[in-house]
Amino acid sequence: MTTPEVAGIILAAGEGQRLRPLTSLVPKALCPVGNVALLDHALARLTGLGLTDVAVNAAYLSNQVVRHVGDRAHLSVEPDGPVGTSGGVGRLKHWIDGRGALVGNADAYLSDPARDPGKDVAALLDGWSGDTVRMLTKPNLPGATGGFSGRRFTGFSLLPWRYVRDLAETPSDLVRTVWRPAEAEHALELINYDGIYIDTGTPTDYLRANLHAAHGGSLVDPSAVVTGSVTSSVVGPAAAVHGSVLRSVVWPSATVSTSESLSDAIRGPHGLTVQVR
Repeated sequence: MTTPEVAGIILAAGEGQRLRPLTSLVPKALCPVGNVALLDHALARLTGLGLTDVAVNAAYLSNQVVRHVGDRAHLSVEPDGPVGTSGGVGRLKHWIDGRGALVGNADAYLSDPARDPGKDVAALLDGWSGDTVRMLTKPNLPGATGGFSGRRFTGFSLLPWRYVRDLAETPSDLVRTVWRPAEAEHALELINYDGIYIDTGTPTDYLRANLHAAHGGSLVDPSAVVTGSVTSSVVGPAAAVHGSVLRSVVWPSATVSTSESLSDAIRGPHGLTVQVR
């Protein structure tokens, strides 16, 4: 059976309100994890599947997203603010033009398939008929309720054209317009994902994703200046660490002074600090 043609979409329009004040500086999709923007992690995942036609939507601080993406993907800018996951795909349906759509959230951090072979979103495409909605999932966390048949969404879903073509460009989410309707008509397939998945929407989880990307050690960009100590942390390009850093993230061009001891925190430019614990 031939797999139907599929376009890739990365949703990067959100404001990231739970990550403020970090997202007062940059949109959530451009927050770095392991010194790579979340958006770039997501784009690499789609291109790694062989998808050559990929789109990115943008709304909040859209000029930054547009500049960052450049000519690497088709861009859909929502000028009046984010219209939700469903509205974002709906605005792209003329570009999708009859194909299926593999849709990923930019803020979803998943295991690097190069380091975790076989644990990737490729399972969404394997043997797909083009008629069902597929969702990448993991079992619900202990004590959690809701989700889909006891499972939780892990950042990527595959939508057939028969659902995409009816999506409006008005604010809404895929839960209401695609996933629940597909579930009701027994057309929702839940695909298991065995790797690490972290929704980076809160400072705690954002830090956790960075520490996972450092693989238990420290990840220091070659352009960073370190005269102090760095332990189990991520230090970005052109950053300067003169004090001590433990289980923390130091953003590009940020500074930790000689007198500072940063622990379980995120340090942004101009001294901006988010304490996690």
